[in-house]
Amino acid sequence: MFTQQIIVEYLGTNFVGWQIQKNGLSVQEVLEKVLSKCLKEKIKVIGSGRTDSGVHASEQSAHFKTKHKINDKNIFINSVNYFLSKYSVSILDIKKRQSKFHARHSANERVYKYFIINRRSSLVLEKNKAWHIKKKLNVKIMKKGADILKGTHNFSTFRASSCQAKSPIKTMKKAIIKKNKDRIVLTFQSKSFLQQQVRSMVGSLKYLGEGKWNLNDFKKAFSSKKRAKCAPPAPAHGLYLTKVIY
Repeated sequence: MFTQQIIVEYLGTNFVGWQIQKNGLSVQEVLEKVLSKCLKEKIKVIGSGRTDSGVHASEQSAHFKTKHKINDKNIFINSVNYFLSKYSVSILDIKKRQSKFHARHSANERVYKYFIINRRSSLVLEKNKAWHIKKKLNVKIMKKGADILKGTHNFSTFRASSCQAKSPIKTMKKAIIKKNKDRIVLTFQSKSFLQQQVRSMVGSLKYLGEGKWNLNDFKKAFSSKKRAKCAPPAPAHGLYLTKVIY
């Protein structure tokens, strides 16, 4: 058997998320269906992590095992992408890996970016691809809030009630906010994330930026370790899984 890693891009708008579910179409289901068709064998695809419904990816990582040797990766990618094109999913690259490679367990870091468009005018080109916030945000104080998130902490405040992670303790390697004109990009890097952690952090930083909270309120909510103290999570459509580091 050959172990193959794939780098996948997808628009999450019309998916129930990465993982196969009974209530709708998932990215995993589409990939397994198309790969099975192209390789003429049953393929199971394992992703680096489960993105929620509506969340996008510019570089999701996944792996699968096959009895077929892929001799020309360009021909293979073109063939698979031909069938994936109607689903807003594309394979960017494929790499042969050692048998012990695992897209999720072998990952050292994951990088998520969240995009906010901060302007009065409605979105046209980036509708369902960024969070449109009309009220002017104070990015300077949002950056101070992001700094508080760095390091090893208990992130229970930002953890969905349905989260199945064994521990709420995570180490945030990066929490960076950059603004260019009306675009605000929030970047978070960690070995792993709790369910809805990034969207919950962004929602709380937005409360800070629009003046609903001051820095002390943000600190209190974070240190409370209580989900009820969290601001409403940011919508899924502004979130992108942008890199998985091995």
